Amino acid sequence: MKKTGVLNQELSRVIAGMGHRDSIVICDAGLPIPASACRIDLALEKDLPSFLDTVRVILSELQVEEAVIASEMGKSSPQIRARLLELLPGVSLREVSHEQLKLLCIPAKAVVRTGEFTPYANVVLFSGVSF
Repeated sequence: MKKTGVLNQELSRVIAGMGHRDSIVICDAGLPIPASACRIDLALEKDLPSFLDTVRVILSELQVEEAVIASEMGKSSPQIRARLLELLPGVSLREVSHEQLKLLCIPAKAVVRTGEFTPYANVVLFSGVSF
């Protein structure tokens, strides 16, 4: 039995298989996920697991060079935006419209659905290299 890091088998598999510039989306409970996407649904109930806890755990295993968020997050959920940025020191941040962010779900290696009920609590993480 694995005792540290990401315990979810599917999520661990996706992270281990990511290469440079591959992307993974961590989203709130309401983001529409394309039918063609690899969906990893972690949602149990309202706010469980939370968006930020899920991002934190994924970042413990994934080298990230760029993050993309919806520009709407700053106005609708400034506390989530501020905490997310604290988790991403040194990571390039790009803001796009929510509609553009939804399009980034299509080529992603996986879309990870959390139980988060905060509007626009979504991020696309692009993997970097650790060397």
